[in-house]
Amino acid sequence: MKKVLFYFLLLSYFGLLVGCSAIEEKSSVSEMDSVNDSVSYAKKEESPATGTVERNAETPSEENDQRMIIHNAIIRTNVKELAKAQSNIEQKVKQYGGYIVESNVYREDDQTSSGSMIVRIPEKHFETFLTDVEGVASKVLERNVTGQDVTEQYVDLTSRLKSKRVVEDRLLTFMERAEKTEDLLKISSDLAKVQEEIEVIVGKMKYLENQSSFSTIELTMIENRVIIPGIENNDLNTWEKTKKQLVTSTNVLLATGSAIVVFFIGNLPVFLILAVIAFAMYWIIKRRRIEQKK
Repeated sequence: MKKVLFYFLLLSYFGLLVGCSAIEEKSSVSEMDSVNDSVSYAKKEESPATGTVERNAETPSEENDQRMIIHNAIIRTNVKELAKAQSNIEQKVKQYGGYIVESNVYREDDQTSSGSMIVRIPEKHFETFLTDVEGVASKVLERNVTGQDVTEQYVDLTSRLKSKRVVEDRLLTFMERAEKTEDLLKISSDLAKVQEEIEVIVGKMKYLENQSSFSTIELTMIENRVIIPGIENNDLNTWEKTKKQLVTSTNVLLATGSAIVVFFIGNLPVFLILAVIAFAMYWIIKRRRIEQKK
């Protein structure tokens, strides 16, 4: 009887050990299934096709009422004085709380110079700044204003960010409860992916916020100056010109006289021969005329 009781207790002990092991394994599998289900649920929340997320309910009413518009403008003008116009625009940019991204000055020749500026102005002062720029110009050559509505894109990013935050919180909770190294590594890998996606979404949202809160204006200013030629003192120096002309004339006379002297003296033998020949011909002709008269 004692042996039967002993075997019964031994079998009961082994049955209890097997049951505890099965319960622990089932709990671990259930925990991993919950992690996978949470990630799958987050993906369903992010997918626009499922329609499980009510974005209008999660988005504040201010986002529905206020549109996010990215404004850009290109203005090309003529100005009377380029330096003065640039100084006025810089003062306006500082007054409205904006900043200058780029500023350049180009000088093509003595009559034409131009300048270009890229400035960013708070959205609320966008139209006022454009009016001020046109007031500085003498003539507006080009005015191009564009706007891009990014409200829906921003709302979509907000909804995706909330879904990712939910998944992140769940994974952090599962990580605290995880006991096995395998489970901990799997959760850590999923958590790193989710946090990387959160950083990308936050970066896109900050970019849209910056672009919509500050408008970009590209300015080109052209200055055409009319240069009036002045009268130089050299053109009015009569006495200097007179002395110069006198010296020039004297040099010409001296050069001419020198050339004549050189010509006659250098050709003197030839002149003597010619003179003798001329004298001989004259004497012969004169002698014939005398004989003819006789």
